[in-house]
Amino acid sequence: MARVSPDLSFLVDKASESLASRMTAALADLGLTARQYCVLDKASAGDRTQGQIAEEALLDKTTMVTTLDGLERAGLARRIPSPTDRRARLVATTDAGEALVEKAAAVIQDLYDEVLGVLGPEREAVVDGLSRLVGPGGPLAVDAGAARPRRSSRT
Repeated sequence: MARVSPDLSFLVDKASESLASRMTAALADLGLTARQYCVLDKASAGDRTQGQIAEEALLDKTTMVTTLDGLERAGLARRIPSPTDRRARLVATTDAGEALVEKAAAVIQDLYDEVLGVLGPEREAVVDGLSRLVGPGGPLAVDAGAARPRRSSRT
């Protein structure tokens, strides 16, 4: 029986699972989850609606609302009416949210540097290759117009 080699699905899944676990542990010291960081980071760019952030973060609407509720209670973000669409809400980070995003970004960058550091000189080639696989036009890119299941378990 012929075997598929390499088992790309396993390798990508295992890397994602392990990285998520490491990120969860690293951000826990800041009292933040990876999902919360992701939403705050995307909101800190400014002028993004709740829906746009949910799309970029691969979150369904219910998970996005729950995440934002928690961030608002913690004083890290707030929802404000969009000046151009009365149905939409923009997500703004507070000063405390911005400060936490900065701290979390440093923690995550250290983690990425540690993880990718084992690749040595191949680091850039691996990151470039992954980017080409999932980026626009790549074989693993998601067509923006296609229906797709959204992850709600980003922790």
